[in-house]
Amino acid sequence: MKVNVHAVNFNVDRKLVDFINERLVKIEKYYDKVVSSDVFLKVEKTSEKENKVVEVKIHVPGDDFMVKKQCKTFEEGVELASESLERLLVKRKEKVRAHI
Repeated sequence: MKVNVHAVNFNVDRKLVDFINERLVKIEKYYDKVVSSDVFLKVEKTSEKENKVVEVKIHVPGDDFMVKKQCKTFEEGVELASESLERLLVKRKEKVRAHI
């Protein structure tokens, strides 16, 4: 699976990109037909501590899944987003199996 990381208005370090790649590759064990994913990292200019926004878009044949999480750190956001995507992909897999 190809993982594209997009940082909006800041430079992302290699360590965070490696963490994102490592975490999203694990999603393939839940649904093996994932084509690619786009990860958008944004920092919102607010006074709140939870100003890091992570949006993950997963491309599968015939559909796209999008998850958006707002947290204190990007790592936490990626963890929560990938857990949500795992649940979505498991549902998708069961739905596809039911139609066969």
